[in-house]
Formats: sequence, structure tokens, C-alpha cells
Amino acid sequence: MEVKKSDPSSLDKTEKARLIVDMVTRIVVHYGLWFTEVRHQMGMEKALEVLEKATQKSVSIGLKRFSEVLDFQLEDGLPKALLDMDDEKIQALMGAVAKNWLVNDGVWFQSVEFDNGMNDAKRCNDSCWAQFSPYEAFAIKNFLKLDDDCGLEGLKEALNFRMYSVINEQSFVDECPESFVFLMNDCRVQSARKRKKLDDYPCKSAGLVEYEYFARAIDKRIKTECIGCPPDKHPEEWFCAWRFTMKN
Repeated sequence: MEVKKSDPSSLDKTEKARLIVDMVTRIVVHYGLWFTEVRHQMGMEKALEVLEKATQKSVSIGLKRFSEVLDFQLEDGLPKALLDMDDEKIQALMGAVAKNWLVNDGVWFQSVEFDNGMNDAKRCNDSCWAQFSPYEAFAIKNFLKLDDDCGLEGLKEALNFRMYSVINEQSFVDECPESFVFLMNDCRVQSARKRKKLDDYPCKSAGLVEYEYFARAIDKRIKTECIGCPPDKHPEEWFCAWRFTMKN
């Protein structure tokens, strides 16, 4: 729909709504670009430190401003509507957020793949995981207040709070005090391909980055080993499996 107006105030209500959604998208992109540039200029550790400070302020200011305009209450800095939800509904909302995250990942992948081919898409995907995995580990460590030397038990807890954990089925097998195996028993992406009678998506190159970087960001002493991940053959009970060992 073509918009030919002199300024935003002259738009009709539908066009204003579209513009607001577009403006929120710009905030998300700008936020990501700030993080990317600080990481480039100062390194990942400093970028995560700055991100934590900026996010605390930004979210607090943003929620307060939106609550005033949209007339919703805040309680302890959170929308009261969320706090008043029954458990089933808030659990469903968590699932919707996690599914949207996964869909967003797929949309980006396909947008590159359809224009530039699978190789470029996988290259971008693997590089993205090299940045997202340590960030997600950092976010979870902060949320759970895990120590830097939280070890294998800390890693188990952190794996249970990844976005994937909300929408996939996973399990742990303890081998000894120094190691355990993590199993992705049901993967939303791979199960969808299976229902369509398609081969597994070959995600091993991304997984090698994803799991190693995540574990190392939780505790630098943890070593990661791939037991199997597509295109590797695997049993019906899992799609991928990873061994985590505490290094001496």
C-alpha cells in the first residue's frame, strides 16, 4: 500500500498502526546494531557487560512509557496483566514467544537461501549461532544467577532455560560425576521435516558451534563432544546428542 502523506500526524489510523509496527522493528534492529558494533569495537565480554546495563534501563523506561500511553499497570517493573495471567495462559505465551523466535530464525535462513543458495544460508546461520549461543548463555546465567564456575549442574540448569527447551523435548543421561549426555529427543524443526517425509536438515555444522559456545560461556572448563547430529545417522529416540565433560 503506497503512502503519500506530508508527515506521520496526517496518516489515517491504519497507516499509523503500520508505522508504529515499523518503528518498533527499527528499535529492534538499532538495538542489535549497537550490540554488534560494541562487540566489534570492544570485544564480546565488554559488549555483554554494556548490553546488561543498557537493557535494564531501556526496558524499564520503555515499559513505563508504554504503560502510560496504553493504560496498563506495572508491578515491580513488569506488566501486571502478565502477573495476573493464570499459569496455563502464561505458559502458552512462553511457548508462543519461543515459537516466534524459531520461526524468525527460519525466515532469516530462507530469505538468504532463496536469494543466494544453501551454502550462503548455512554460512550465515553458523556465524549467527557463534554470536547468539554465548549471548543466550549470558542471559540465562544472569536470570538464574549462576556463578562462573557453576560446572555441569549449572549447565544442565541453563540448558533447561534455553528457548529450545520450551518447544522441544530434551533429556539428560548422567555418565559419571565428570560428564553427562544431553539428548534432543524431539526437535520441532526435524519433526516437521519428518512429517513431510523429508530428510533431516543437516544441522551439525551449526550444532558444533551452538553447543560448544553455549557450554563454554556457562563454564569455561566444560568440554563439548558431538555424539551424533544430522546428517549423522541417529536412533528414533533422539535427533542429536552431545556429551559435556568437566576438564581437569
